[in-house]
Amino acid sequence: MVTLNRLSVEDPDDGGPLLPVVAETTTPTPVSHRQRIVINTESRDFFLTRKENLSISLILLIGCYLVILIPAHIPLKKAANVSYDYLHSKDLVLLNRSAALLAHPCEPRWSPSHMKPLSHFEGLLDIPVFLQDRPLVWNLTPPLGLQGSEEHLSVALALMPQPGLPSSLTNANSCRRCVVVGNGGILHGSHLGSHIDQYDVIIRLNNAAVHGFERDAGSHTTIRLMYPEGAPHSPNEYKKTAMVALVVFKSLDLDWLTSVITKQPLSFWSKMWFWREVVEDIPLKPENFRILHPEIIHKTEQVLQKYILKQKNMVPTLGASAVVMALQLCDQVSLAGFGYDMQHPEARLHYYETIRMDSMKAQVVHDISAEKLFLRDLVSSGAVTDLTGAL
Repeated sequence: MVTLNRLSVEDPDDGGPLLPVVAETTTPTPVSHRQRIVINTESRDFFLTRKENLSISLILLIGCYLVILIPAHIPLKKAANVSYDYLHSKDLVLLNRSAALLAHPCEPRWSPSHMKPLSHFEGLLDIPVFLQDRPLVWNLTPPLGLQGSEEHLSVALALMPQPGLPSSLTNANSCRRCVVVGNGGILHGSHLGSHIDQYDVIIRLNNAAVHGFERDAGSHTTIRLMYPEGAPHSPNEYKKTAMVALVVFKSLDLDWLTSVITKQPLSFWSKMWFWREVVEDIPLKPENFRILHPEIIHKTEQVLQKYILKQKNMVPTLGASAVVMALQLCDQVSLAGFGYDMQHPEARLHYYETIRMDSMKAQVVHDISAEKLFLRDLVSSGAVTDLTGAL
């Protein structure tokens, strides 16, 4: 047999090839068994082991979680100081509306009378505000009741000279106006401080700062509603404060209150059960402390259940509970600093710090959407007034 290793046909005129040159045929070299083993081994080395896959998956999961949370805590760019003359027109409208409201005399029973026609608000009136003595039976555990905390409660109440409502809030002949100052970033730059200070009862929540934010938030406090982990650490925040009211979420909260009143520190073991460091000293007298009646939390939770499609366990925020408390104390109720705007994740969450709205996505205890609908209904019914216009 004859094998043609090179075949070409040359053009007789210029000697160039008319057909392409055929490359020399090469015989494939057989792959040995050992070479196949090496190839298979290299293929296996390309894939990760199960342990390595698990480790990388965990790293990616944590990384994704941090990508969501960390940006929410990146400080916002500080806005330039804006004088009163250059406030946004919307802010001027809100200020004028607030001033007009304060210019009119207080109207007795205004808020309760506007709530009665609405059936889903039934049960939100005539609720006891502060605990005065220990009921015989508690059917629910904290924060909706005090079942299992009876002994802790007895010790705390025994230390309070005036556990109930003060005389300034029990005079039936006086008409009182309340303002519940929320912690929302909408209050930042509002210039409502001087208006807030004109109310008869000013209610604040947890560690909401007053010192340094008087222009927007006011300077006086009638009631600061809080739990131990949310109590302000700075003594400045308790100046011009008439009362601190404890919201009980666990039995240990009552032990903390006892410790604060008696100036006797908690044991190291007790401190370990709080989810963050708690303040050990509050510069107020024993008669300035109260315990919020759990029925306020319970009734608020029951009404909020009507605003969700499927019933679930939930705890009202201190803001919503404070509004219900205000409805028991005052004839007219106003709100300032309420309304989380989840459509703007870059917005300021609180007026006194630069944490962004994004951080609310991480919480699972409260139903912010249901509370916003609840507060909107109170505003639309005329029972309460929204001074900052975010509801």
